[in-house]
Amino acid sequence: MVISNRPIRFIIATFVACLPLMSFANPEVDSVKVNTEMAQEVTEQTHEGAHAEPTDVKSEIKAFIGHHVLDSHSFTFFADDVEGEHYGFSLPVILWDNGIQFFSSARFEHGEAVAESNGNFYKINHHDGKIYKLDSADGKITEDEETGFPANVRPIDFSITKTVFSVMIASLLMFLLFTGLAKSYGKNGGIASGAGRMFEPLVLFIRDEIAIPNIGEKHYKKYMSYLLTVFFFVLFLNIFGLMPFGINVTGNLTITFALAIMTFLITNLTANKNYWSHIFWMPGVPKVMRIVLAPIELLGAVIKPFSLMIRLYANIFAGHIVLMSIIGLMFIFKSWIGSTLSFGLSFALSILEILVAFLQAYIFTLLSALYFGSAVEEHHHEEVH
Repeated sequence: MVISNRPIRFIIATFVACLPLMSFANPEVDSVKVNTEMAQEVTEQTHEGAHAEPTDVKSEIKAFIGHHVLDSHSFTFFADDVEGEHYGFSLPVILWDNGIQFFSSARFEHGEAVAESNGNFYKINHHDGKIYKLDSADGKITEDEETGFPANVRPIDFSITKTVFSVMIASLLMFLLFTGLAKSYGKNGGIASGAGRMFEPLVLFIRDEIAIPNIGEKHYKKYMSYLLTVFFFVLFLNIFGLMPFGINVTGNLTITFALAIMTFLITNLTANKNYWSHIFWMPGVPKVMRIVLAPIELLGAVIKPFSLMIRLYANIFAGHIVLMSIIGLMFIFKSWIGSTLSFGLSFALSILEILVAFLQAYIFTLLSALYFGSAVEEHHHEEVH
């Protein structure tokens, strides 16, 4: 008897699409108590830094979304709001402040306590998630009256935050998967096997549809390692962002900036003389115009890779904000009809987010390949006087 696996596929697809919806149940720095009772109860609490704490459901949801997209020094899987317990694990804090300060982020008690290390006192700012130094165990984070930013000293932070930890996990996962895939080729006569086998079509797609058409048969091989790395790195981190752990790595501007810098350096360090001649002394253009156009072309060469940074950051970050906002409407609507519509829209958007995760990895890799192709392209022009 043959049993169809279509129901199983449907269940798996539904579960994956619902994963982002579970993110709203993952509290970050402070547990965000979102329930229907809060719509009727308004509390008046004042934050130590002269900021008012959220006092209604809408403000609570806004604060939760803000914490959800911020980096954190611990993973919180879920929390018991009644008992005040958080279930997860803390990450190491590494600071440079009169020497190395090394301790667990558990000392912060999810942002509520002051951590002491070798006679120094530190506290996490509730609003930006950064660590600031205090004068004493009873000290407070004060704000500059003119700028509104904390006036406390910020030590140099080398901590393994949630973002750094996620990057390490993605890198380790890629190493294990593709090392196993490479070894399987040698063992099985060029036939892939193991878990990495499912990624083989994507590897071939990047080679045949991205690298070769945009870089060329002659030069594509030296860029393949980077293109494969950046594609799967961005893809894995985008998928991590859909998990109910509050991970927002590619929605972090510093991460996309680092990736853009890599593309920029590889493009310009491997470029041939034709690439630079088209920037500083364009063939086929009158000499007078070359002087005018050279600064513009140079500026364009710098700006193009950084468009990758903004595109990836903006799409992923905006996706998180929109999805969390729509889920938050479930707790604002008082009728079951409005909540049901919000859930349906969130579910549809979650499926779209899975597509965006693959699409943004593809676009970043494609544009990188286009920049590499322009750097090694060979031209033959006649001089125009």
